[in-house]
Amino acid sequence: MAPLVLGRLNVVTSEPASPSDVTAVLLHGWTMDLTTWDRVAAALPGRVVRYDVRGHGRSTGVGTISELADDLAAVLDECAPTGRIVLAGHSLGGMTIMALAEQRPELFSRVTGVALVATSCGDLPGLSGVERLAGRWLVKRPKVGFGRLITPGLRVTFGRRPKWSDVRAAAAMAGNTTGAAFVGLREELTLHRRREALAVLSDIPTVVMAGSWDVLTPMRHSRVLADALPSAEFVIYPKAGHMLPLERSEDVARRIAALM
Repeated sequence: MAPLVLGRLNVVTSEPASPSDVTAVLLHGWTMDLTTWDRVAAALPGRVVRYDVRGHGRSTGVGTISELADDLAAVLDECAPTGRIVLAGHSLGGMTIMALAEQRPELFSRVTGVALVATSCGDLPGLSGVERLAGRWLVKRPKVGFGRLITPGLRVTFGRRPKWSDVRAAAAMAGNTTGAAFVGLREELTLHRRREALAVLSDIPTVVMAGSWDVLTPMRHSRVLADALPSAEFVIYPKAGHMLPLERSEDVARRIAALM
């Protein structure tokens, strides 16, 4: 596993034992980091590229979803300049894939598979008054912090009977997010409207995955994706929540591997 600092981004690549012409690029969700995909990445064939989004994990800066799509394009140019590409995005990661399709549709000529995991193409709820008030304070913090304290609150993002080690890991990732990225991207989620961009994926093998107990991107959002991509495989995980790369890592890996 080789780390690479691509400008402000912390990028990690893993090489297969045998040469491969396909690279899987895994994009994590808001307030998470590339370790969200640890178990999935370990089970995939071919090359795997992961990176921390701006302001998350070991990456610096803050940006809009459109700018995150620019980052993804840069990662593809640097880490997968040739060969086939499979893109997998969890939550914000899926939205970033949609933004790239909107901004750079020509890049999808090499994309031979897409996994949209617990994500949405738009109409997510706006910020509450409490969130706006907390945001004014959080935006000034270099890191959100309070990883241990927010663990019980992160439990709601999982489904039935999660491993508490996974809940604690998610809370630690959230605590390690910068305040500016936490607040800025939460606002961005409410502005995300990219249903039309899904047309770029219409001829690409795609799988849409949803947890039936997801409270952050409820299953109706995944149904919109599936309706917009009628040839896509639509997988529902009963009693699973939003954190499918952690909660259902084995099956998520199997379905991404099938695209490779």
